Amino acid sequence: MNEYSDSELLEIFRNENTSNYAFNLLVRKYQQKIYWQVRRMVIDHDDANDVTQNTFVKVWKGLNSFREDSRLSTWIYRIAANEALSFLQQKRKRFFLPLHDVEHELSDKLADDSFFSGEEIQKKLQKAILALPEKQRIVFNLRYYDEMPYDEMSEVLKTSAGALKASFHHAVKKIEDYFNNNR
Repeated sequence: MNEYSDSELLEIFRNENTSNYAFNLLVRKYQQKIYWQVRRMVIDHDDANDVTQNTFVKVWKGLNSFREDSRLSTWIYRIAANEALSFLQQKRKRFFLPLHDVEHELSDKLADDSFFSGEEIQKKLQKAILALPEKQRIVFNLRYYDEMPYDEMSEVLKTSAGALKASFHHAVKKIEDYFNNNR
């Protein structure tokens, strides 16, 4: 299948006769990337599917007003990150759990999840990532897994590149400490 550039997708979307087609192409182009970004944050497959679906509903609703101040991919990643954070916050409120307990619950789910059942080192890395504060976890995931440049991450998270570099450095240090303390 011919993969369209973001600007081509936007052009096709802006034609009311082809907007549904363009949106379907956009979902196909980004769905897997967004799913994995979200999955690494919420861990559970069903929750990740729900958050991904909510992300694309918001993309659909907002696409007409997308001003192209940033790249389309950056805008979609920002929506996904916000949706995942909102989901985790709602989960905490719904169960009256402090953040630590939610992270513990996600860590327990990780142990039972067949996707993460591969190498023990991968499970350990995921548990270390879950032990990070939310912001550091997002920064680590975007940089480590998605190899997102700091300037793009800065647009996604609305934070300076310098602060993101510091967050990533702190996250890496905490993960190293986790590995050293959990041998």
